[in-house]
Amino acid sequence: MMYLYDPTFDELSAWMDEHGQPAYRTAQIFRWLARGVASYDAMTDLSKDLRAKLSADFRLDGLVLERRLVSADDGTTKYVYRLHDGNVIESVLMKYHHGYSVCISSQAGCRMGCTFCASTGAGFGRDLTSGEMLAQVALIGADCGTRISNVVVMGIGEPFDNYANLVRFLRLANDERGLGIGMRHISVSTCGCVPQMIDFTEEGLPVTLSVSLHAPNDEIRRRLMPIARTYPIDRLLDACRRHVERTGRRISFEYSLFAGVNDRPEHARELARRLRGLQCHVNLIPANEFAGGQYKRPRAEDVRTFQEILVGEGINATVRRELGTDIEAACGQLRRRLEEAETD
Repeated sequence: MMYLYDPTFDELSAWMDEHGQPAYRTAQIFRWLARGVASYDAMTDLSKDLRAKLSADFRLDGLVLERRLVSADDGTTKYVYRLHDGNVIESVLMKYHHGYSVCISSQAGCRMGCTFCASTGAGFGRDLTSGEMLAQVALIGADCGTRISNVVVMGIGEPFDNYANLVRFLRLANDERGLGIGMRHISVSTCGCVPQMIDFTEEGLPVTLSVSLHAPNDEIRRRLMPIARTYPIDRLLDACRRHVERTGRRISFEYSLFAGVNDRPEHARELARRLRGLQCHVNLIPANEFAGGQYKRPRAEDVRTFQEILVGEGINATVRRELGTDIEAACGQLRRRLEEAETD
């Protein structure tokens, strides 16, 4: 059975037509979905007969809130949802000066196997549907009672490993008859799936592409990220340059700093040489430590030095503002603990 958040406007319109319903009903339902509806009983402007027909063909319990944690430090909120088949995902609501941003998951688990990621040890469940991605945004907006202005597809999972559903989600989220979130207010993160990056460039969607780099060379990157064995850093950066040339949008590079691994001044200088001439921004992230993790957080002075070297070499670089550290806001941590507890 399909989740009610899955169909496009045209697909739902076709269903309405097949069931003898007036066309305006589609717009009504899309407005309900944009408001994060989670129950047919709440859709009071629809007849009981129509609600019964919808419930026979579409589930509306695709995401059930399992846990909500609010940071006492900055108000960041982590949501843990259980899917209809028992899989668990996480989403995070963050407040910035420009509005509210939601970081969503694209998969229940991840197949990429990055050695520094909490999701790696929790196993892989399945890809999320486009509607399950959309519902994370809508349900969180309903829960916090405000419009979500920005979306980051950077939670659990590799978005480009779920390419078709990702692109479908982007178009659903952008539809002004629903959530109406501008493409330029959406960011998509990838660990470096080069063929899909090239395909995504050709889609022509003006979202921000964020690439998890985490190393200045292949030797270090292969230790951190298995995908680097398939796609060397030069091939990855060629795809990034192609994206910038075709779209005119700068690339954002995520660079997690691990003490003694990739945080030395020589690493910063090597990174600057590789990125010189590429329209980009480097987002430096002091390592996120978690139970069972093998990497340590660098010293604050090492982070500052790394940033200063990049900026001095003409590379735009900032240190990510840390949010929700007291609630394990980094995606994957809480899911991992929950699933480990369930198997004990």
